[in-house]
Amino acid sequence: MRVFVTGGNGVMGLSTLRALRDAGHEVVALVRSEGAAALVRSLDAEPVRGNVHDSASLVAGMRSCDAVANLATRIPVGSAALRPGSLKAVDRIRLVGARTVAESARRAGVGRLLQQSLSFIYADAGETWIDETSPVDVTGATEPLVVAEEHAQAFDRDGGEAVSLRFGLVTGEDRNTAWLLRRAARGRSIGLGVGESWMHVVHTDDVGTAVEAALTAPPGTYNVGADPVRRRDYADAIATAAGRREAHFLPGWVLRAGGHKLELLVRSQRVSSQRFTDATGWLPAHPVLRAEWLDGLVRHA
Repeated sequence: MRVFVTGGNGVMGLSTLRALRDAGHEVVALVRSEGAAALVRSLDAEPVRGNVHDSASLVAGMRSCDAVANLATRIPVGSAALRPGSLKAVDRIRLVGARTVAESARRAGVGRLLQQSLSFIYADAGETWIDETSPVDVTGATEPLVVAEEHAQAFDRDGGEAVSLRFGLVTGEDRNTAWLLRRAARGRSIGLGVGESWMHVVHTDDVGTAVEAALTAPPGTYNVGADPVRRRDYADAIATAAGRREAHFLPGWVLRAGGHKLELLVRSQRVSSQRFTDATGWLPAHPVLRAEWLDGLVRHA
């Protein structure tokens, strides 16, 4: 296929560019700078300058494409996420940009839209397994994700085919994991919530292969990630990679101060990706979280 990718030079985008190239697809990637364009070219993809709020550049880049993968995000890292207005840019990408991408894909005659989402939107389920039929908990932090999925569903209702991918927390060679690794190396607290609660993660490399598999998935919504992991094991894996014996958890007052921005990060979410595997045959190359997921970060530290 010929695939148009937004967020082409981000963590999810770069993983996807590599996976699409390795599978033999042609890739057009949306970029905002010449540096990003050079990076995209190095991965044998064709860069197109523009952004997710510019319909003209989107439609021009999407012409002759078979599918669009909307992976654009702008997530604040570490303590920056707690600053007032820190989510404004990424919320606009999901509330407004996702609609512009979907409408542009429709105007360009693209038949399939893949929309990036996150499994954070599910309600806290304790020890109970979560699948795509489980209830979501809509707050100020999760509403933009729900709206982005709705834009994809509107594309589907208008005659296209739409797939929403609810990824776990991206973990590997990414900025957030690198920030946690640096904190852990200094003996600082990195754990959030209750150590025995569950969380959903996905290795950076597995993001791209999942997007590639979704090109032929039946329309719908799918969870994508590795096996669920206890929060204590997640934090300890990062601490181990940083050369520490165990991780420390942030006190409850920090979580309360973070309000809805941190609340969604401490929900117990034992998420299953079985539906996506059944539909596509996709399996993560990294099915179980280990400290080795961070080897690339450690080598470059």
